[in-house]
Amino acid sequence: MLRGTIEHRHGPWSSAFDRVIAAVDQAGLADQLTAIGHRVVHGGDLREPVLIDDRAVERLEALSDLAPLHNPPAVEGIRHTRRRYPHLAQVAVFDTAFFADLPDAAATYALDRQVTEAQGIRRYGMHGISHEYVARRAAVLLGRDLTELSLITLHLGNGSSAAALRGGRPQDTSMGLTPLEGLVMGTRGGDLDPGILLHLLRLPGFGVDRLEDLLHHRSGLQGLAGLSDFRDLVAAMAAGDRQAARAYDVYCHRVRKYVGSYLAVLDGADVVVFTGGVGENVPRVRADALARLDRLGIEVDGERNAAAGGGPALISALTSRVAVVVMPTDEELAIGLKVVDLLGH
Repeated sequence: MLRGTIEHRHGPWSSAFDRVIAAVDQAGLADQLTAIGHRVVHGGDLREPVLIDDRAVERLEALSDLAPLHNPPAVEGIRHTRRRYPHLAQVAVFDTAFFADLPDAAATYALDRQVTEAQGIRRYGMHGISHEYVARRAAVLLGRDLTELSLITLHLGNGSSAAALRGGRPQDTSMGLTPLEGLVMGTRGGDLDPGILLHLLRLPGFGVDRLEDLLHHRSGLQGLAGLSDFRDLVAAMAAGDRQAARAYDVYCHRVRKYVGSYLAVLDGADVVVFTGGVGENVPRVRADALARLDRLGIEVDGERNAAAGGGPALISALTSRVAVVVMPTDEELAIGLKVVDLLGH
């Protein structure tokens, strides 16, 4: 399994793809490739990884409206790799698949049933590849059987989501039909009153396209503080930026609110897991998001938290009834393993 990361912050997707192909060729690894796995955020009602053919590409493209920041570049990547490596098996692995069997009470929106059934409107959830992976790794770290644990997993990055798991199976999750719902994110605001959208749409010049841009690109930390990168937000707070501090407080409040909610859903939890770029690398967020939850059995040890780095690490206090874990995610490895499982090699 090939491992490695190439950062490409600017320019078209195709140039990033060309850099990856060049790196593979220069390392003399092209002849060793046997399959390619693709992360696809929204798979709709697809419950398992699938071999990619023309029909699968069309189906994924049709879901782009539900994940406009994610599915279009994934489809573009699939098209590029199919042209470059037409002889290789290619597999799509879906972030939504892990949540396909959410309990009906968690998956259902309280809207007109005829509308939701006709349009396939339900809670799909995202980041499932990561939530599943870190839950398994946290159980190993603690020396526990995953089937015996209730976990709250927090994937905190530029996109963020929370999940409640019992016995390794999801009971609820914060993202919904689309990746817009739930926690505060880099450019997405998460939960909001739907009446806000109706109010804005009634304003002169505020059409659907402008609303979509607002929700996907000008909300969350970006909307509150003008900064979408958490590292920039922390630096701005240190410099005394009040809007950055406000955005940070809103961010942590939302995480804490979901943790409390999922404690109720699970009737208590055994483990809280932090992962993702923010969850793994910003100790302050871990401490502040779980602050004042000691009555609910959650206590973070300050020294352990500061020393944890990106994990894996146990950061809960000795007196905490709930274990708190920092677990680095590895979505690429998880995808690779699912590809191997599907293809049998």
